[in-house]
Amino acid sequence: MSGNWLNEQFSLAGKTALVTGASKGIGAEIAVAMAMAGADLVIVGRNAKSLEQTTSKISSLSKSVAQIYCDLSDSSSLQRVTSELEGKRLDILVNNAGTIFRSPAIDMPEDEWNKVLDINLNAVFAITKQVGKTMIEAGEGRIINIASLLSFQGGVNVAAYTTSKHALAGLTKALANEWGSKGVNVNAIAPGYIETDNTAPLRQDTKRSESISSRIPLGRWGQPDDIAGVAVFLASKAAKYINGEILTVDGGWMAR
Repeated sequence: MSGNWLNEQFSLAGKTALVTGASKGIGAEIAVAMAMAGADLVIVGRNAKSLEQTTSKISSLSKSVAQIYCDLSDSSSLQRVTSELEGKRLDILVNNAGTIFRSPAIDMPEDEWNKVLDINLNAVFAITKQVGKTMIEAGEGRIINIASLLSFQGGVNVAAYTTSKHALAGLTKALANEWGSKGVNVNAIAPGYIETDNTAPLRQDTKRSESISSRIPLGRWGQPDDIAGVAVFLASKAAKYINGEILTVDGGWMAR
């Protein structure tokens, strides 16, 4: 091994990564971390002000960044994005955008069910299918889906979210089987309880928040940057023999 072997294994220099849901939270942290590792970025989000903040952080690292504004729950907006991505060479795709709706299943409005599935699953498939074409043609690529602990568990009052995340884990494995031999590695990260907007209602419930923290062996909720390094790893040469994996990053929650 050369003296630069370690740096080469984790470097993303010369790569271009697309990160959805990059306005804030986990997506923003992943996008910035990939820029720090040397990648250029294409970032997708629906909040222009927040997306601009992510852009500024990436630009300060002297990496190029392109913005795509999109509401992934809107079919016409999604179609515009997939058309824009047609034929675009990308090395890394991170499907991070997601939403959640908390309600007893019996009371869940149909439009909210559809919105969750549209963003968390249908948009992921549409974008992955488009980007995957060019990756397969190039003979290489890395796709990273952001799954959840609810890819394994049932949760409470989050039937649509749980359904979408179980399906995303299945899609990850299905595409890993189909595309692995074509040079495209497909994996997922399943974050545990992370301090993001999606988990704000849980953290505001003091009793529930303490109950969750007490079950986590590390004794704390995760931060968005706890996921970022794992994403860089899965996108790097160091993870070249990892395919079809749903990697939990949960402070030990699933081991409890």
